[in-house]
Amino acid sequence: MSKARVHRSPRVLITGIGSLDALGGEAVKLGATKACLVTDAGIAQSGLSETAERQLVDRGIGVDVYDRGMPVPSIEAVADCVMHIEEGGHDLIVAFGGASSSEISKLASVLVGSGASPLDIAGLDKAPRKRVPLIAVPTTAGTGDEVTAIGEFTAPDEPRRRAVISDHLIPTVAIIDPVLTISCPPGITAAAGMDAFAHNIEAFISVHATLHTDSLTRQGLELIAKSLRTAVFDGEDIEARDNMAIGSVLGGIGYGNAGLGAVHALSYPITARHHVPHGVANALIMPWVLEKVMLAGLDYFGELGVAMGELMAGLSQREQAERTIVTMRHLIHDLEMPEYLSDVGVPATGVEQLADDAMQHSRLLANAPRRLSRDDIVGIYLRAAVRPE
Repeated sequence: MSKARVHRSPRVLITGIGSLDALGGEAVKLGATKACLVTDAGIAQSGLSETAERQLVDRGIGVDVYDRGMPVPSIEAVADCVMHIEEGGHDLIVAFGGASSSEISKLASVLVGSGASPLDIAGLDKAPRKRVPLIAVPTTAGTGDEVTAIGEFTAPDEPRRRAVISDHLIPTVAIIDPVLTISCPPGITAAAGMDAFAHNIEAFISVHATLHTDSLTRQGLELIAKSLRTAVFDGEDIEARDNMAIGSVLGGIGYGNAGLGAVHALSYPITARHHVPHGVANALIMPWVLEKVMLAGLDYFGELGVAMGELMAGLSQREQAERTIVTMRHLIHDLEMPEYLSDVGVPATGVEQLADDAMQHSRLLANAPRRLSRDDIVGIYLRAAVRPE
């Protein structure tokens, strides 16, 4: 039975080697006269953001650098950024960096001039219209934030992230230039890549997947599976970097429309409680979650394995799904990433609290093809708890 399908993405999406050269022209089209370039201290100090600044200055656009981004912005950080933009009279925001730049920029783009806080607009379709155009330029290949309608933040005394979900948060323009990711070190490349890997997988198996998202996420998974090892161990391979950048974008569009699932629901508490980087937490918990979830969609998991380069001829659906999980474990192992909670210092005694936190992510759990109970989630954490001796 056919059903209505909605597809959300930026108005303009520019990809490819050297695409940053389009930044100045796109800013002019938006009528910008003074831009706030939002980044983090590390990128600002490295000099990488100067490439974006030059593009704007050469077009006669004033630039002010705001370098106080953080991975998941707090309410206070968002308020600080909003005040900076309001007081500076900026008429364009350029998010330049990873999640730390895009998250705070997306929230600021709708909050400027509104007098509201992120708490006021948390949830679905509560955000006011975008008051300042936003151009997103990622410097990592992983989050996909540059193409989604989701902005996350942290609130005081709350371990879980809060989310604002609104079409108004989608960046006006997204520019994805793989050249900007070349300086990304191996560990960050691996973590970001596994985040993008998870995005494509979860969107593909989501109960809200569509014909639109299936084709995008399947291709995204293919690109990442064949390129991630090379991008990590030979970071200057521009073809691998380009494949990762596109794979990340496709995953972002995929989960921006089909949603994320149980992998993220169980990884978020690991990050919140134990400060494990998000991509690392995803890689750690993903095989264990999908091993449980796969029974609700064996055919889908066989397709995932094929996209990852596995030969499935002659195998039953169950065997194909199991091989997919094994292939995933091999990738994580090859990247020398943690595979057990004990690898990142998370004690088995903390499993019950992690399960309680994961249950709070009901929106994500509802997207998974298999409904997981709290007991199921405890069991998953326990299987992932301690590396066998």
